Amino acid sequence: MRFQNYSSTQVTALLAVLTSLIFMVAPACATEPIPAPADVAAAPEDAQVTDSGLASKVLQAGTGEKHPTARDEVTVHYTGWTTDGKMFDSSVARGKPSTFPLNRVIAGWTEGLQLMVVGEKRRLWIPESLAYQGRIGRPAGMLVFDVELIEIVSAPEAPPAPADVAAPPADATVLKSGLAIKVLKPGHGTVKPKSRSTVSVHYTGWTTDGKMFDSSIPRGKPAVFGLNQVIRGWTQGLQEMVEGEKARLWIPEKMAYGGQAGRPQGMLVFDVELIEILDR
Repeated sequence: MRFQNYSSTQVTALLAVLTSLIFMVAPACATEPIPAPADVAAAPEDAQVTDSGLASKVLQAGTGEKHPTARDEVTVHYTGWTTDGKMFDSSVARGKPSTFPLNRVIAGWTEGLQLMVVGEKRRLWIPESLAYQGRIGRPAGMLVFDVELIEIVSAPEAPPAPADVAAPPADATVLKSGLAIKVLKPGHGTVKPKSRSTVSVHYTGWTTDGKMFDSSIPRGKPAVFGLNQVIRGWTQGLQEMVEGEKARLWIPEKMAYGGQAGRPQGMLVFDVELIEILDR
């Protein structure tokens, strides 16, 4: 296209129109709906149905033998439809597989993907009770997905409860607040976080009967938070540490969740590794 017969203002206007046309066409191509399967309205008779009500059917046999666990991360291609045949999401249409931990998705996905092996393609009919349960702004009713399992990345195992989980040992340091600390691995440097510092840590927490209730380790990613945004035992305990240090904290209930319903009860025990002070 030649622009020498146009003014600079006209050229700018023409380029703006051409650019808008390009961006109008591109999304339409990228989101071209994938036709719904013939059995989108209901699971066929040859579908497998679990006790939860999840129905599934193998469309393509896999090549692997291992099934993912709920804590594993998976890479998949998928397309989802409502039972009237309307596509509401698709990694296939976007041209890029999706990767996520199986314990961070709807219950029907968590259960359904654990039935699969790598290379397998399966159709899932997920009842609303295992999908979005009528949440506003989410696809409603039973949902149908075609899912291809591309890769499984196994989650690291969380460490077992320590032998001294029930009570701090004699060599632990007990602060005036009642918080007990024992250094498991020395750190480096002398800088310690302040009460409002942002830190990066790996941690695992147990109740005193040895039951683990939370851990960043199986997730494979350190946690980042401000020390003024956590329980008081964490706020105080992390201020006793330097980067690279790993310590065990016995946090009395008054410095933990204080008996809040739905929270871990009693004294809590944490192994914490201070990876980095982010705002020192």
